[in-house]
Amino acid sequence: MDAPVISAQKRKEILEALRRGTVPRRGLDELAVGLNGFETTVDEMLDHVETGNAAFKAIRGDYGCGKTFFSRWIQERAKQRNFAAAEVQISETETPLHRLETVYRRLIERLNLSGTREGAFREVIDSWFYSLEEDVIAAGATSENDLLVETDKLMEKRLGEVARTAPAFSAVLRAYRRALAEGDTETAEGLIAWLGGQPNVSAKVKRVAGVKGEIDHKSALTFLQGLLMVLRDSGNGGLVLVLDEVETLQRARSDVRDKSLNALRQLLDELDSGRFPGLMLVITGTPIFFDGPQGVKKSQPLAQRLATEFQPDNRFDNPRAPQIRLMPFKHESLVEVGRKVRNIFVSGLADGERVSAKVDDSVISSLASGIAGRLGGEVGLAPRIFLKKLVSELLDVVELHKDFNPLEHYQPVITGEELNDAERSAIGAVSPDEIQLDL
Repeated sequence: MDAPVISAQKRKEILEALRRGTVPRRGLDELAVGLNGFETTVDEMLDHVETGNAAFKAIRGDYGCGKTFFSRWIQERAKQRNFAAAEVQISETETPLHRLETVYRRLIERLNLSGTREGAFREVIDSWFYSLEEDVIAAGATSENDLLVETDKLMEKRLGEVARTAPAFSAVLRAYRRALAEGDTETAEGLIAWLGGQPNVSAKVKRVAGVKGEIDHKSALTFLQGLLMVLRDSGNGGLVLVLDEVETLQRARSDVRDKSLNALRQLLDELDSGRFPGLMLVITGTPIFFDGPQGVKKSQPLAQRLATEFQPDNRFDNPRAPQIRLMPFKHESLVEVGRKVRNIFVSGLADGERVSAKVDDSVISSLASGIAGRLGGEVGLAPRIFLKKLVSELLDVVELHKDFNPLEHYQPVITGEELNDAERSAIGAVSPDEIQLDL
C-alpha cells in the first residue's frame, strides 16, 4: 500500500502521541478504522448546528473501544468545517461537572480552531472585533473615535439577549477593546482572563470594567451563550464541546454525584430549549455509567433523556439515537490500524520500503495477537499498548538499526508500569514485573 500524503508536522504529532500511548490531537482521519457508519450522522449533526441549532450525542464504550479517539475525530471533522472545539475531562477534584464555572474555565483554556492549538479564546475575541470593525467601516465610519464608538454600538446590538441577562459579558468586552486601543496590554490581558473564568484577577482590573467577584455557576451558562454568539458572528460554524470520562461521577460522593447528574440534565434541557444555538455537546462514558445503579439511572429525568435500546447485533444500531455504541476492537481492526500507522511512519523516510518489508503485515498481526493474548484475550484492551510498541519498539528500531530483524532480535515485553488499571486487571499484573509475549 502506498504511503499516505501527510505533512511532516502532522506525521510527527501522530507518532509522538502513539509513542506516549495517547490519542493524537490531529490526523485522526489517517488512523480511523470502522467509523464509516458514523460519518453521515456526524455530518448531519454539524449541518444542524451550523444553521443555528444545538445537538447532543452520548458516546458509550468500554475501555479501549476508542471513545476519546472518536470524540477527537468528531472535533477534527468539525474544525475542517470552521467550527471551534474544546475537550474537557471531567474529574471529581479538577473539573467537577456540578461546578459549571469550572467546566466553562476548562472549555476556554482548551478552546481551539482549525490550525490553532488550545487557548484560542483571545484569538476568537480579537477576530470578532475585527469583523465588527469591518462592518462599521463598510457603513461609513471615518475617524478612529467614530470607529470605536460605532463598534461599541454594534457590539451591544449583536450581544442582544446575552447583554440583557449578563451585562458583565458585554461590559468586559467593551473595556477590553478600549484597553487595547489605549495600549494598556496588562489590563487587556487581565480582562480577557476574567472573561475566560480565570480566578485571582486583580480588583483594579475588574474595576475598569465595573465588575466584581468571579464567574459563578449561573453566569457560566450565560457566558457560554456569549461565546457562541461571538463564534457565529465571526463566521465560525459553531462549537463542539466534549465532556470526556463522565463515568468518573460514579466515584464521587453521593451528594456531588447527584449535583453533577442534575447539572448534566440541566445542560440537556437548555440545549432543547434553544438557549445554546451553535453548540454540539458530546459526552463519553462507559456502559456501566449509562446502565448501572450509580450512574445515569440515579437521575430519572436524565435517564429518560438518554434512554437507548441496543439489540445484540450492533449492525443494526441507530447512530441517530441519543447514545452511540462503540464496540471493542477485533484482531482484524487492530491489524488494519497497525498498517495505517506503519504507512504513516514510512511516509517520511527515504528508505521506507526497507522498514515496511521488515515490519510487514505478518509481524504486525503477530504483535497484535501477542498483546491481546496476554491481556486475557481481550483485543479491545490492546490498541494503546499495541500501537505504542509498534512505533517505539519496532518501527523506530528498524529505522535506526539496519541490521535489526524483528523476527530474530525482538521479544516484546509488557511491564506493569506501562499499564493502566483496566489493562493491569486483564493481565493479572499487580507489580511492574516483566511479562514476555510471543511474536
